[in-house]
Amino acid sequence: MTIGILPVGRATFDVPYAEERLAKILDRIAALGEPTVGPRYLLMDGEAARSAISDIVSAGAERLLILQVTFTDAIIVVEAAETGLPLSIWALPEPRAGGRLRLNSFCGLNLAGHALGLRGIDFNWVLSAPEDMDAARMKRLLSAPEAQGGPAARLFDGDVQDEARRVAGAVSGKRIACIGTHPDGFDTCAYDADRLSRLAGVSVDAIPLDDLFAEARVVEAGQVAELRASAADRVTGLDAVDQVELDRSLRLRVALDGIFERGDYGAAAIRCWPETFTEYGGAVCGPAAMMAEAKRPCACEADVYGALTQMILQEAAGAPVFLTDLVDVDVADDSAVVWHCGQAPLSMCDPEATAEATIHTNRKMPLLYQFPLKPGPVTLMRVSQARGETKMVLAGAEMLRRPMAFTGTSGVLRFERPAGAVLADLMACGLEHHMAIAYGDHRPLLRQVAGAMGLPVLDL
Repeated sequence: MTIGILPVGRATFDVPYAEERLAKILDRIAALGEPTVGPRYLLMDGEAARSAISDIVSAGAERLLILQVTFTDAIIVVEAAETGLPLSIWALPEPRAGGRLRLNSFCGLNLAGHALGLRGIDFNWVLSAPEDMDAARMKRLLSAPEAQGGPAARLFDGDVQDEARRVAGAVSGKRIACIGTHPDGFDTCAYDADRLSRLAGVSVDAIPLDDLFAEARVVEAGQVAELRASAADRVTGLDAVDQVELDRSLRLRVALDGIFERGDYGAAAIRCWPETFTEYGGAVCGPAAMMAEAKRPCACEADVYGALTQMILQEAAGAPVFLTDLVDVDVADDSAVVWHCGQAPLSMCDPEATAEATIHTNRKMPLLYQFPLKPGPVTLMRVSQARGETKMVLAGAEMLRRPMAFTGTSGVLRFERPAGAVLADLMACGLEHHMAIAYGDHRPLLRQVAGAMGLPVLDL
């Protein structure tokens, strides 16, 4: 069997560490003794990856092994799958060392799984360090792809109580401001406005990203000073970040408030990168955290269904919510890490920790929050479009008091079910990479809310 190898990555992550991990993976593949074709270096852009795919096909590869060394969007994975070669993806766990998210490999696998699931493409996958890949695991990874699907979502068959109808009714009629468009290769953030309206009675207004930037630039200096003073009462380190970039970031918060008030929006979905950094010059992560605390949720990456999810969960919980990524799963420790750059609401900060002002680890601009999430029971929820079927996904977990896994805002949690079982179901179902978190167990109410909305429920 000739194996085509496609190592993919992005230059915004820890490239030296990624290259070290790639070398270990290649050593493990070489130990199989099977013939291989394809590059032995990280492919950092689409053109290089497409050229490598063409060469792999021309060389007569019988199977394609994508090495998801760092995070990438799903564009190249989908194009690779379209060659018709049996497909496997190898992603890497993340060292929980308290520093930056060095690879974010699992999130790339998550995006790829969702995109392939939408297209009905089966594949094999593994989340493993090369040191833990024995011959048996390698053979399973490179065997014929197993049919995906996972557990079925089921309609709620109990009585829908008044509180659930109130939550569904409170969301119906709301409007979402979609500011900019979702990044290419993020099928997880795509939406259809008519379908959304039929589902939840929610409408979407498309607003150009430049409109947000233009409004932020003309915010009065006094408003920025007032907001900065308020932030300084709750986080440390504001003086240590670039003050010009901090000013720009805080202006985004004021501008978002204006957009919400004029449009009477219930939530927003914002294209947060790269343009907020490359064209505007300040992060929207900290402002999004402030908006979440004020119960004006803002989904990053223009994730409209993520914004809908936040609205529903916030209404059910009566508390701020946090739209997050699942970035690491440790089956041996039976734990997982949820993380986002630095946009969790401050009320979720562990009271034994100090909330700090920080910069984006990849783009190096403020304002972001940095703290570990407080311990306690949490509900994870998503209104999902996985495999083209709309459903409500729910999971219960306990946020643990652990050292901060990564910079920004992150928390280590333990699902009610074994972490390996949750991971297997998440991948088999092709779920999106964003889920919303609220403290407390709100699943009984949310199942009824799903019933009121006609949504089947998938319990992880």
